[in-house]
Amino acid sequence: MKRIDEFPTHELNGIKYRVGRAMPFGAEVMSDNIVNFSVYSKDATGCELLLYNLGEKEPFFTFEFTDEFRIGNVYAVMIFDIDWENIEYGYRFDGPNDYAKGYRFDKTQIVLDPYAKLVSGRDNWHERSYPDDKFQHRGRIIRDDFKWDGDKPLEIPMKDLIIYEIHVRGFTKDKSSGVKRAGTFAGVIEKIPYLKELGVNCLEIMPIFEFEEFLPGRPDDEFCNYWGYVTYNYFSPKAGYSYSGSMGLASDELKNMIKQLHKNGIEVILDIVFNHTGEYDDYISFRGVDNRTYYVMDDNGDYANHTGCGNTVNCNNPIVRNFIMDSLRYWVSNYHVDGFRIDEAPIFARGEDGKPMVCPPLVDTLANDPILNRTKFISEGWDGDGLYTIGSFPKGWADWNPRTRDTIKRFVKGMDDNGPALISSIEGSPDMFPNGTPDSSVNYITSHDGFTLYDTVSYSRAYNEINPFTSGMDNIDNCSWNCGVEGETNDPAVQELRVRQMKNYIALLLLSRGVPMILSGDEFANTQKGNNNAFALDNEVSWLQWDRLKKFKDLHEFVRTMIAFRKEHPVLRKGDYFSGYNSSGYPELSWHSETPWEFDRSRPFLTFAFMYSEPAADFGTKKDCFIYCAVNSHWEEHTFGLPIIPEGMEWRIIAYTGDPKNKCKGNVCRDNVKLMPRSIMVLVGS
Repeated sequence: MKRIDEFPTHELNGIKYRVGRAMPFGAEVMSDNIVNFSVYSKDATGCELLLYNLGEKEPFFTFEFTDEFRIGNVYAVMIFDIDWENIEYGYRFDGPNDYAKGYRFDKTQIVLDPYAKLVSGRDNWHERSYPDDKFQHRGRIIRDDFKWDGDKPLEIPMKDLIIYEIHVRGFTKDKSSGVKRAGTFAGVIEKIPYLKELGVNCLEIMPIFEFEEFLPGRPDDEFCNYWGYVTYNYFSPKAGYSYSGSMGLASDELKNMIKQLHKNGIEVILDIVFNHTGEYDDYISFRGVDNRTYYVMDDNGDYANHTGCGNTVNCNNPIVRNFIMDSLRYWVSNYHVDGFRIDEAPIFARGEDGKPMVCPPLVDTLANDPILNRTKFISEGWDGDGLYTIGSFPKGWADWNPRTRDTIKRFVKGMDDNGPALISSIEGSPDMFPNGTPDSSVNYITSHDGFTLYDTVSYSRAYNEINPFTSGMDNIDNCSWNCGVEGETNDPAVQELRVRQMKNYIALLLLSRGVPMILSGDEFANTQKGNNNAFALDNEVSWLQWDRLKKFKDLHEFVRTMIAFRKEHPVLRKGDYFSGYNSSGYPELSWHSETPWEFDRSRPFLTFAFMYSEPAADFGTKKDCFIYCAVNSHWEEHTFGLPIIPEGMEWRIIAYTGDPKNKCKGNVCRDNVKLMPRSIMVLVGS
């Protein structure tokens, strides 16, 4: 027997329909031929739904909502007997257009449903499906029937993650990647064996929500919003990142990528951008649906700019707060996403007036949501207007740690005044997270924003001439040093020093407490040729050059070795801060100068050592061991005395950045070790 609401009650131009369900928002397939449409607008005085046959310029059906089809501020209708797989849809809203009061309604504009689960119009990368049409971004309807075969978010403990940041397109787009479906979700799948061999267990993926790659006013040149930090829909995957996007299968392709990564023990964290949108000069979605609800406005009706990117999202408006929660729940439940990195997360702590809040409801809601309470949240803890929230969000949040980034860079290049801060970073930055744990700190040397690791040791200034959109980036401190020669060189001594310095960075990153994050390509010295802000470049500068893997095989092997070493030793990943002595009778983490047990951590220095004690009884390992790391960032040779360890144990070299081929691995050391200039040695006592 059919439900009463499965029967149409009205008909117009051969299309049957009835009053719809107000919840959930968006377009939902009720049965094989019934679709429920629901959309919210507080300030609109009228609304129309327009249905298009796929690819056609004019709608075949326009429905004007009457009061019968409005409940509160929600417009809802159920449409019968339509071929929803080949339908595109949009809305047209009427209402006040008063700039000073923030109203932007324009009944001539057709806009995208904020809850659309798939968007057409940008099905292929940097191509416009409807270049001459005002309605370029169209909603598509999908049914969530992907076969997951028991897959779910992996829930790997945060402390055990080794994060690897990628850009979906740039990861495999260059022909040197050797993949068949380059630059797509499917292309990432082809690289899973490489990721497993490297040892990473989490991908942090730069924005993949549907975004506008065309720059405002520049629709036809080679530059684009390559990075993707200009989202205009928060429920749909970027079709241009899909090999099957033109067939409307971007959703399934992304789900399959996540499923295959999970099968191989690799989590997926999505980089999301709720602080501003990609809706600038044009009407795409939010502006035409309910401008004053979705954006923070000033007293003159202008868009507030707390992000440095304009049009700040009104995150703590109750409607927008629910919108954000609905989006995140959708990605976790329907796409099995493991976590999110929140771009300019302090926006989550700003009120409807743009001012910082003491107890922001959105942050509190995220921390206690029944669906998201096991989801990982990583904050970029600063916004474009100076608000800084690192360490202030609830327990369970983690933060990108820029102090660790800059401290390690400066110390490795020889700035001794960064030594004391480096000690705190190795400990997991307890001073920055007084209410947290080491896994509150996401430690990184490089990310998409700034120099690559190779460029950090090859350029002392930025070279952004190829990119006309990097105003202000040329003169920022990249904390870099070119090792004596600016840019590329054939000098073997400089080349060897650069590789040694890159290894030094990796060693300190992976031997520090906290959660390490590696920028994709750093393990084989990928370069952007000195560009430190490649957000608009879709070319060989921003694509990974996989042919460098052969040239820098030694570096790649070192990174792989250090990742494996970190996984083997739980003391490096301990879930709480240093707590004194453990069952070994030694301090769990101790600090040394060139003389064991003597060290003043408050003064500037360029040489030091640290030692972890890892007794099997405390850490569940096969046997007791000690991990000793000697660090020489000086430009002269130094000798380090080795701490005395229990009788029957001996020190063996695990890695030495001063040995290009690591031929000394396994060598037994007695009383001391000699380190060449700018080098690090790791030994295990067992």
